[in-house]
Amino acid sequence: MIKGITDQRAAILGAIRRGLKRDALPADQAMMLRTRLAAHPRQIVPAVVARDRAALLDLFIANATREFTTIDRVDHLAALPEAITLYLRGQNLPLALVIAPDPSLQAIDWAASPLLTTRFGRAEASDMVSVQAGFAGIAETGTLMLPSGAGTPTTLNLLPDTEIVVLDTANVVGPYEDGFDRLRAAGDLPRNVMLVTGPSRSADIERTLELGAHGPRRLHLILVGPTESK
Repeated sequence: MIKGITDQRAAILGAIRRGLKRDALPADQAMMLRTRLAAHPRQIVPAVVARDRAALLDLFIANATREFTTIDRVDHLAALPEAITLYLRGQNLPLALVIAPDPSLQAIDWAASPLLTTRFGRAEASDMVSVQAGFAGIAETGTLMLPSGAGTPTTLNLLPDTEIVVLDTANVVGPYEDGFDRLRAAGDLPRNVMLVTGPSRSADIERTLELGAHGPRRLHLILVGPTESK
């Protein structure tokens, strides 16, 4: 009986694979596919990202700002609690944070800013402000690369009304290809990678721009590192 069920299952799955044309590839095609996956060939990279570090950071900031991302800069992570407190107070937002359990953020002395209430972990529907660790910034479009993982829950990018992303300036790259090269070099690819360009917004209804349509209505980026641009 069990063998019969197994045979039926194999036949059904086989029929589905044939219908989707997902049978085993011919040897030459399989080799070409493996070679392509291993080589990661690039498409044409925009000339606008061919610039030095300082100019690349300027481009990233300009593109991110144009997409409604607000940006602050600090020299080191120890200054993060004060910078976040000042931002939240300036926006009249609650001083309660849910923070990504990323080692770099967990090592910060959050008690240095006693006005803040902090919790590490996934975001819940009731959380208003999240703090996420950014993996890379794409200067080409001002986009943040936010891979999922145990230390970077995706819920922090979606549920809170305000998302704060912390990004080291050394992790700003030019084109998307450089960002994905870094992701591959970091180890096994994550289950999910979010590419976030500004806060969530939509103008589908009567061409009226509405922030927070599908996620955070505010995206605040804090760049950490020496000031390279004016």
